[in-house]
Amino acid sequence: MRRAFREARRTRYTSSDHHRWKSNPLIQKADPSHNRGVAIGADVGATLAKLAIRGDDGITRFRLIPTQAADQIVAEIEAASPICVGLTGGGSAMLADRLGIDCSRADEFSAWKRGAIELLRRQQSDSEDPFLLVSLGTGTSALLIRGDETVRVGGTALGGGTLFGLGVALTGATRFEQVIELASQGDRRNIDLLVSDIYPSGELPLPGDLNAASFAKLADPELAGRSSHADLAHAVVGMIGENIGMICAGLAVSAEVTRIVYGGSTLRNNAPLVDVLHVMAAVRGLGAVFLQEPEYAGALGALSLALGTAQPQPLGAPG
Repeated sequence: MRRAFREARRTRYTSSDHHRWKSNPLIQKADPSHNRGVAIGADVGATLAKLAIRGDDGITRFRLIPTQAADQIVAEIEAASPICVGLTGGGSAMLADRLGIDCSRADEFSAWKRGAIELLRRQQSDSEDPFLLVSLGTGTSALLIRGDETVRVGGTALGGGTLFGLGVALTGATRFEQVIELASQGDRRNIDLLVSDIYPSGELPLPGDLNAASFAKLADPELAGRSSHADLAHAVVGMIGENIGMICAGLAVSAEVTRIVYGGSTLRNNAPLVDVLHVMAAVRGLGAVFLQEPEYAGALGALSLALGTAQPQPLGAPG
C-alpha cells in the first residue's frame, strides 16, 4: 500500500500547480477584480454536465444537463453572457472549444477540493483536513486532502455507470431515478446469500445479516423465482455500495485519516446507497459525511477558482 501511495503522489496537484495553468496561452484566467455579474462554473463529466451559475444577485444556483446535450450546454452558458467561465472535468476541453467566450480550466482535483470544502462549510460540517474525498460519479475516485496537497490515492470502475447499467439490464428500468426508486422498495436478502443462510445456528462469530455472496440466491431456481425487480435493484446498490465502501475505508485507514467525505452525482436522492456507505465506514471506525449538493462540488470549485476567490458563494436551489 505504501508503494501505491508513492505512485499516487506522481499525480499530486497543489495550489501552485493550479496557477501554472494560467501560463498556458490557450487558457485565459478571468480577472479576479470582476466581482459583479453572472459567472459560471461547469464540471463536464462522462454522463452529466453540472453547472454552478452565480447570478447578478450574487446567489449561486445549480443546473444539471446530460453531457450529450452539448448544444444545450453551450447555448445556456452563452445566453447568460457571463463575465467569466470556469471549466473542469473530462469534457471541459470539448466545451472550451465550442464556447465563443473566454474560459479558464481547472484540474478536476483542485476544483473538487475547493467545491467540497465550500459545501462542507455551508452545511456546517467539519471542513478541516485531512480527509478522504470521494467523487462517486460514473466511476469512483478517491482524493486525499491534506493541507495544500490533493492526491489521488485510488478509486474503482464501480460507480453510477455500473449501478445504472446493471439496473437497466436486470430490471428493465430506463432512468437512473427508476433504479433507485426500485431499490428503495426492495429487499436484497432475497438475492444475496447471508451468513445466516450458511450458518443458521449462528456458530460462526459473524453477524447473521452479513452478506456472504452477492446475488448467490439467483443460482437456486426456486429462490430466484421469489425475487422481484425491486429486490434486484436493491442488491445492485448493495453490492456496489459495499465494494466502494470497503475500498474507500481501506484507503482512509492506510492514509491515517478518520473521515470520508462523499460527493458525486450517484448519491443524488440515493438513500439506499448512502445507508450502505455509512455502514461500511462505521465497520472500520470511520466517520462518513455526505455533501448535501453532492454532484456540484466540481462545478462550484471551478466557479470559485475562475473568480479567483476562496470566499463562499451564497447558494440557491438547483434549477
